[in-house]
Amino acid sequence: MTTIGLLHPGSMGAPVGACAVQAGHRVLWTPEGRSEATRARAEQYSLEAATLEQLLADADVLLSLCPPAAAVDIAQQVADIGFTGVYIDANAVRPATVLGIADVLPKETVLVDAAVVGSPPVAGKTPTLYLAGPADATDLAEELFAATAVHTTVLGTEPGQASALKLAYSSFQKASRMLAALAVGVAAEHGVDQELAAIAARRTGSYLAETAYIPKTAARAWRWGPELEEAAEMLADAGLPPDMLTAAAAALARWDDSKDQQLSIDEALARLAHP
Repeated sequence: MTTIGLLHPGSMGAPVGACAVQAGHRVLWTPEGRSEATRARAEQYSLEAATLEQLLADADVLLSLCPPAAAVDIAQQVADIGFTGVYIDANAVRPATVLGIADVLPKETVLVDAAVVGSPPVAGKTPTLYLAGPADATDLAEELFAATAVHTTVLGTEPGQASALKLAYSSFQKASRMLAALAVGVAAEHGVDQELAAIAARRTGSYLAETAYIPKTAARAWRWGPELEEAAEMLADAGLPPDMLTAAAAALARWDDSKDQQLSIDEALARLAHP
């Protein structure tokens, strides 16, 4: 049995942690400063509460799954207290940020660059955890989720590969959904949204035909925006224009006050048009 320190059990992290519990491992989390919703998720998924100091002392592996903006700060907290096991950074950050996290962590800590692609592992969903890092460490990470709803794929040994894949996918996935919301919003303004939907319905798998996803996008905008900002910086690092993703992140910011809310399509579009 491996002891895992989960930083932190959010809507993705908690069910991912539950899969590790299902595989026979012990999963710890730190309640200090966390919301009641987080506490409820941790209890629901049989995660064990501990202080941060206890967690770092007991854990063989740390799994960091948090909003992108917090990734480096969390690594710094770990470094300040000390940890010498395997650190799996599964945050949606660009490769340069992963390398920065490597610089922050103690030299004895083994870093695995990771990325979750797909929906949380609930209700039959089966996300993939992509891994990049030393072979022994990625082998261990695969064992944590053996025979669970979290599938694992090792990309290689170079940190940054998993993060690059995640943000490359996110660049299209999240930006295209944002574009769909803008298209539906401007069509509704001119009274042609039904016609737009009819055109989109002729195409298979078009987000324009999935207008029910607009409120879900609004509810997640608070964390999608920073993720697209990370992706934009990755494009800039490669000499590619980041303007599309920067603009999409700015548009998502109009929904920052919609965090985890159950909005109708009309309510979501109204907040987008009139923040």
